[in-house]
Amino acid sequence: MVDIETAFAEIKRGAEDILIEDELKEKLKSGKKLRIKAGFDPTAPDLHLGHTVLINKLKTFQDLGHEVIFLIGDFTGMIGDPTGKNVTRKPLTREDVLANAETYKEQVFKILDPEKTTVAFNSQWMEKLSSADMIKLASRQTVARMLERDDFKKRYAGGQAIAIHEFLYPLVQGWDSVALEADVELGGTDQRFNLLMGRELQKEEGQKPQTVLMMPLLEGTDGVQKMSKSLGNYIGITDAPTEMFGKVMSISDDLMWRYYELLSAKSLSEIEALKEEVTAGRNPRDIKIDFAKEMIARFHSEEDAQAAHQDFIKRFQKNALPDDIPEVSISIEGDTTFIANLLKEAGLVASTSEAMRMIKQGAVKLNGEEKITDTKLEIAKGSCEIYQVGKRKFAKVTVN
Repeated sequence: MVDIETAFAEIKRGAEDILIEDELKEKLKSGKKLRIKAGFDPTAPDLHLGHTVLINKLKTFQDLGHEVIFLIGDFTGMIGDPTGKNVTRKPLTREDVLANAETYKEQVFKILDPEKTTVAFNSQWMEKLSSADMIKLASRQTVARMLERDDFKKRYAGGQAIAIHEFLYPLVQGWDSVALEADVELGGTDQRFNLLMGRELQKEEGQKPQTVLMMPLLEGTDGVQKMSKSLGNYIGITDAPTEMFGKVMSISDDLMWRYYELLSAKSLSEIEALKEEVTAGRNPRDIKIDFAKEMIARFHSEEDAQAAHQDFIKRFQKNALPDDIPEVSISIEGDTTFIANLLKEAGLVASTSEAMRMIKQGAVKLNGEEKITDTKLEIAKGSCEIYQVGKRKFAKVTVN
C-alpha cells in the first residue's frame, strides 16, 4: 500500500496546478476508489505524444488503484472545442467522430490497462437530453461569464464571430463530470475554464466538486508551439519506429528534460541523476537516445527500438547510406544540367531556390560523403549518383 504523501508526489509530478490540493489529499486519505476522468475529442485519427501527457497521468492514478475513465467526446467533438481558437471550429461529422474514436480506443491501451479502464462516450448521456434540458443547462451561465474566458474575450474585442453553440462546449464538458460523478478531472492548462465549469455544475447538482489537475501543454519538436499535427511539430504514437526516433533526436537538449519529466517512466530521482551525468560531461545525445528507445518500446516493441537505434547509427553517425534509396530518372535537353535543377526534378527539394539554399548550408552530399558546395555545378547526361539533401532525403539519380 502506497502512503498518501508518496502517492500525492507521484500525482503532482509535472502538474502545472491542482485545484484544490487539500481537497485531493482528503480524497486520497478517505481510502475511496476515486473516479478519475480525462476527456479527448476525436478530432483527428491519431494520438501524439502531447496527448499522452494526460494519459500517463491517468496511468499514475490507475497504478494507485483508482478508477480511470477515458472519455471520448463524440458529442462535444461535433461542437468543436473553442479553446485557443480565434475562429469558430468547423464541426466534425458523426462519421468522422466515430471513425477517429475507434483509433483512439486502440491507441490508448498502449499505455492504460484495458482491464482496468472504463471507456465512455459523452453521447451516452448528452443525446438523452431533450431540447428543454439543453435550454435548462444553458441557463446555468450568463453571456458575461462566458466572455470572461480569455479566447472568447479576445475574439469579442477583435470583432471576430463567436457562434452561440460554442458557448455550449464548456457547459457540456462540465455536465460530463456530473454524469460521471467525477472525483478528479485532468486537462491541459488551456482547459481551466472548462474544468472549473465541472466543479460549478457538480455543486449545483449536490455533488462533491471534482478536483482539477492541470498538466502543461507539451511543446512540439520545434520547441516553441504546442505539439500539433496541423503545425507539423508532432511525434505520433503510430509513427514508424525510425521516424519516431529521428523526430525525438531532433528536439533540443533543453526540451529533452521536459519530455523526460512528462512522458518517461523513469523516476524524478533517476532523471536528476541523468542531469548530473550531463553536467559532468556525458553527451546529452546519449540520454536522448535512451528516451527515443523508451518511447518506441512503449508504442511498438523493444526489438523495434533497437532496430531504430541501429538505423540511426548507420544513417546519421557513420554517414552510411540507407538500404532503401529510391531510384529516379530525369531527362534533360542538353548535355548537362545544373545541380539545383537536378535536385528539384528528383523531388529532393521543392524549388531551385531551396536547392541553392541547401547547397550553401552544406546540406547536400554526393554518394554519402562529398559535400556539394558549388551552386553552379553542372551534372552531365549519363551520370548515375546518389544525392542526399539534409538528413533524411536520398535519391539515386540517373540523368538521361
